[in-house]
Amino acid sequence: MHWLSQLRWKMFISHVMIIAIGIGTFLPTAYFLASSPLIQASETAIDPQVSGAIGQVGTPPVTTASALLQSVMGDALLVAAFAALMAAVVVSLFVSRRIVEPLQELTLVSSRLAHGYYRERTSIESDDELAMLSQSINQLAETLDKTEQRRLGLLADVAHELRTPLTTIEGYMEGLIDDVIKPEPRIFAMVHHEATRLKWMIEEMALLSRAEAGQLRVEPKPLFLEPLIEQVSEQFRPQMQAQEVSLKLAISPNLPDVYADADRIEQVLINLTANALQYSKAKDTITIFAHPEDLMMHIGVIDTGAGIAPEHLPHIFERFYRVDKSRARNSGGAGIGLTIARHLVYAHGGDIWAESEGIGKGTTVRFTLPVIEQSSG
Repeated sequence: MHWLSQLRWKMFISHVMIIAIGIGTFLPTAYFLASSPLIQASETAIDPQVSGAIGQVGTPPVTTASALLQSVMGDALLVAAFAALMAAVVVSLFVSRRIVEPLQELTLVSSRLAHGYYRERTSIESDDELAMLSQSINQLAETLDKTEQRRLGLLADVAHELRTPLTTIEGYMEGLIDDVIKPEPRIFAMVHHEATRLKWMIEEMALLSRAEAGQLRVEPKPLFLEPLIEQVSEQFRPQMQAQEVSLKLAISPNLPDVYADADRIEQVLINLTANALQYSKAKDTITIFAHPEDLMMHIGVIDTGAGIAPEHLPHIFERFYRVDKSRARNSGGAGIGLTIARHLVYAHGGDIWAESEGIGKGTTVRFTLPVIEQSSG
């Protein structure tokens, strides 16, 4: 009987028990008092043979019987009320232990979580709603703890990433000031490259901050995707050639227009392509595709690179999450590109997900955008 474990039924049964104890006490008490010698005497007093004598004394027999009955009922009610009160005390103590104490524990753990102690957990062992609430709070605490760990990891990664270009810029500038390094175009190009890298990281962090706060501005308009995809592919072609990675386009003919913000979708494609390139090696292939399906446009990037283990797939769009931290750190990734892409796609009313058959079998990341229906006329 699973319903008996529900909190509302426990409360209901406790109240029914108090009422039942009151009634169960009242009825035997009333019966006992009704059988007492006092009641027997009252029955004799109202017998027709003696009623005249009683009437001569001036005491109405009906009134006397009524008063006795009221006295019996009053005593019975008093005893029943006392029994119900004692039952209420016992039941209240039981209920307070089973309900109030768990609530106090939940309140304490929630307060600790609110103050940043994300490793706190509840220890309620039951099968009612309080246990479900306890499990929910523990799951929340687990999520907060993991997010905090990723946040701390991100701070360490960002500090590492910022330190590297800053150290490079500082070293070259000191060399130029001390005349240890000659002012050559190559040196200036190196400093410019590191400064650009810093700027890119700052812009990515700012974009993620706006995305998390729901402040991303999206201005959808009718958009033809093919030129945009070709533009993104041209941006990455030199880098892919340097890494000996092949780039292919798989665009269906006669693509319908989509309703999207061109700049934001370009950012999504850049993030997906950069992520694919990050986990690809020489001789791998990256394919950017687009094809309509069920009034939605499916766009995405396929790579034949490192692949993703099944346990990582549900988390790769979470902020600060990185499948391979060492690889990402060496290549300069901060683990926020896919998170930004997800927010941008959601802002367009689309969806985004990743597919992979496992380690070493490549990855496909695809997203959808609404297609503008062609008028029949």
